[in-house]
Amino acid sequence: MNIVLLGPPGAGKGTQGERVAKQLDIPKLATGDVLRAAVAAGTEMGLRARAAMERGDLVPDAVILGIMKDALAEPEKSKGVVLDGVVRTVPQAEGLERVLVELGRKVDVVLLFEVGDEELVRRLSARATCEGCQTPYTGLEPGTACAKCGAKLVRRKDDEPAAIRQRMRAYHEQTEPVVAWYESRAKKANGPRVVRVNALGDINDITKTVMRELRG
Repeated sequence: MNIVLLGPPGAGKGTQGERVAKQLDIPKLATGDVLRAAVAAGTEMGLRARAAMERGDLVPDAVILGIMKDALAEPEKSKGVVLDGVVRTVPQAEGLERVLVELGRKVDVVLLFEVGDEELVRRLSARATCEGCQTPYTGLEPGTACAKCGAKLVRRKDDEPAAIRQRMRAYHEQTEPVVAWYESRAKKANGPRVVRVNALGDINDITKTVMRELRG
């Protein structure tokens, strides 16, 4: 089962994605992790990504999709993956569809995590992030040691309220059209199923809801 995670920053995609991947026993692929691994490994696409980053440019979609294709083609990904942060715009969704078709696969389910903007501002402004492994924490002060790697927690500039609201605007402008695109694909034969998830409430209850939908 190939699952795409969608939703605004702070909606819990990363946390729920990890849980879904574990329960389904499939890998979770996050764009940033796959990109860093390709750069470190010095693959052809990784070198192209590094060149763009060294110029101060955004890594082109074609390069990111090439890196994702290499990752998806690995044998351990053959029975499915959870894709986090791979699709943020309609062109990226179209590109991912082409990549999966080339691999003889498709997106089976799109999980859309929904939370109101003001709740997201509250959540993210209370968040600290590990400067080492990038794990987010809520309710812990900057300077606390990360439970995973021991590095220091910091408050990212993009977790300040004004920056968060700007991120929300970018999400509404760029990513919400992706939802409409997937919903249009869902109406076609063999299209993906789009599942809207209320991401408010207890983390365990949200996971149970998601797994019922996936197994139903």
